[in-house]
Amino acid sequence: MTAATHSSLFPPVPDSADAVLEGLDPEQRAVATALRGPVCVLAGAGTGKTRAITHRIAYGVRAGILQPSSVLAVTFTNRAAGEMRGRLRQLGAQGVQARTFHSAALRQLQFFWPKAIGGSLPRLVDRKIQLVADAAAACRIRLDRGELRDVIAEIEWSKVTRTVPADYPLAAVKAGREAPRDPAEIAQLYSVYEDLKRDRSVIDFEDVLLLTVGILQDRHDIAEQVRAQYQHFVVDEYQDVSPLQQRLLELWLGDRDSLCVVGDASQTIYSFTGATPDHLLDFRTRHPGATVVKLVRDYRSTPQVVRLANGLLAQASGRAADHRLELVSQRPAGPEPGYTEYTDEPAEAEGAARRIRELIGAGVPAAEIAVLFRTNAQSETYEQALADAGVPYQLRGAERFFDRPEVRKAGVALRAAARFGGNDALLDDTVDLPSQVRAVLSGEGWTTEPPAGSGAVRERWESLAALVNLAHDVAAGRPAATLADFVAELDERAGAQHAPTVQGVTLASLHSAKGLEWDVVFLVGVAEGMMPITYAKTDEQIEEERRLLYVGVTRARERLYVSWSLSRTPGGRPGRRPSRFLDGLRPGSTGTVGRAGNAGGGGVERGFTGGPAAVPRRTQRTPARCRVCGRTLTDAGEMKLMRCDGCPSDMDEGLYERLREWRADQARLSGQPAFCVFTDRTLMAIAESAPDDDRELARIPGVGMRKLNRYGADVLAICAGRHPEGEEKGD
Repeated sequence: MTAATHSSLFPPVPDSADAVLEGLDPEQRAVATALRGPVCVLAGAGTGKTRAITHRIAYGVRAGILQPSSVLAVTFTNRAAGEMRGRLRQLGAQGVQARTFHSAALRQLQFFWPKAIGGSLPRLVDRKIQLVADAAAACRIRLDRGELRDVIAEIEWSKVTRTVPADYPLAAVKAGREAPRDPAEIAQLYSVYEDLKRDRSVIDFEDVLLLTVGILQDRHDIAEQVRAQYQHFVVDEYQDVSPLQQRLLELWLGDRDSLCVVGDASQTIYSFTGATPDHLLDFRTRHPGATVVKLVRDYRSTPQVVRLANGLLAQASGRAADHRLELVSQRPAGPEPGYTEYTDEPAEAEGAARRIRELIGAGVPAAEIAVLFRTNAQSETYEQALADAGVPYQLRGAERFFDRPEVRKAGVALRAAARFGGNDALLDDTVDLPSQVRAVLSGEGWTTEPPAGSGAVRERWESLAALVNLAHDVAAGRPAATLADFVAELDERAGAQHAPTVQGVTLASLHSAKGLEWDVVFLVGVAEGMMPITYAKTDEQIEEERRLLYVGVTRARERLYVSWSLSRTPGGRPGRRPSRFLDGLRPGSTGTVGRAGNAGGGGVERGFTGGPAAVPRRTQRTPARCRVCGRTLTDAGEMKLMRCDGCPSDMDEGLYERLREWRADQARLSGQPAFCVFTDRTLMAIAESAPDDDRELARIPGVGMRKLNRYGADVLAICAGRHPEGEEKGD
């Protein structure tokens, strides 16, 4: 299990600003050198986005364009922030702040609270369950543990979407959320929960952002002080930003535009938490002068894996699909993905365990294999199958590495040896850092050979072995590193929860696998009812499930195995079928597979600087209004038609049908779905406006420059009552 891009642990520090740019591909280099104004990086899976943005910061610092202390890079996990800090350090850009949104906000809140509010900051509680349970008791509402978790999720969603208790019922309906209980009850629980926090002088995780936003909004002097400190911002995983985080970012920025955002709408898989890709997709609208760079060169996966990933998205629909990126593998060819059907779930788990044992026997490290599933409840079956097969494993999302008792004890022993090692007989015969670490950890239970079997003893050994392996990595990059240096490395990793690699097969949910990669990935349980999950009902929910599978596919570097079972238990009714997402992709299945369609290629789009003629229509900031009633339009479908759904249409029905027939012919000729030519909404908009020339046609949302060049002549001919060029007139 590694982070999403490759690099040696301690590469040599570049000796100049220009040296920072060496080894970057043209698009990554464009990111690194785009240091002025707003920048939007659309980065597909495995395309080296972290490499691009860390080199951008480092180049700016090394060239003297950016002051390290004025740069704030924000991301979503402590691990990602820690990895970013490590890369910047190796590029010679020390002093740059790389933090999560919450970490950055908490520091500001702690610093400014006495000045803005007075007194000390209320205590931060890291778990809500007891407070929500107390709120339920106060409301005389009985909740079991599962219901408590569901209510907590609704409270968290409300807070990151800036929804107050009284507005929850309406907001939940508008957002299409299926409330776990009566919305009025949840609103009551939410309100009492907030009262209890105030009574007990505590705040929760979301309050950190809410309170920081409140202070920056109300106290202009404090906001200006923050803006004087941080003048350049980089936001990773921008497709996962919530409305609350976006508001905080806007307050940090003020009226400046030194902002670089990085994301991929096709990897939006956390909308249930309030995350939305709209901020990423609307970036060019909010910042018409933005430079947009698309990264599509996939350095992670083989062409065979990339082909499946592209095929999944080619069948997608919705706004994120309209902005999908067509990945281009940069790796040598590998094996085709494997597809296997099993009679039941235990047989599927045993089959995966058997194949994993064969792979390990053939030399594949266990740490380079992952089993990914849709829900955590599926884990137990695979844990048992791997244990029965004698295969070591680790559970992603279980107890954190640095919280394990054996790791804490090892840290104490290593720290003591670093301080008093000169008097420790254990270290008498050691000659370098790895031998010192091995000597110290031998007293904690580490041995040169692993214990037989699996279970707790093997897990403890794997933890200590991970520390030994890390010592070898540190020594390889810094031959002069001491035991004290190693302890410092451990402390920094513990703070960032950046665990060393444990030599075991990773079991993880698809959500927790985001940002990671392995040589071999088993995607299991890919059947209807599980992928998409049963409770995914709306088109938007189904498309998010498709994106979740896409994330799973793109975790694999070389080998990918996809499987499903016909029933849950042995002897059960074989009523399941493979996921609809595999239709047309797996051998023997039927379904239309889209090809390039409207997917975006790599490249750079510079922000406009000329007069009105240079302004792309889609980047204008004027709100779209219904051409019938004048109401401001916010729905994407209505914006394409430039009218409300309920307003009368003046569409030429005959023209619409001729356009549909022409589209069907184009789709048949190119072997792609009809919506990849033009969506129904775009055809309706064309039929309603009946454009006379390229300029009028280009104004219609959904008709970009590429489609205008490809289809414009045909569409205008049909609108004028003529046959498209090349079409037989006698048909």
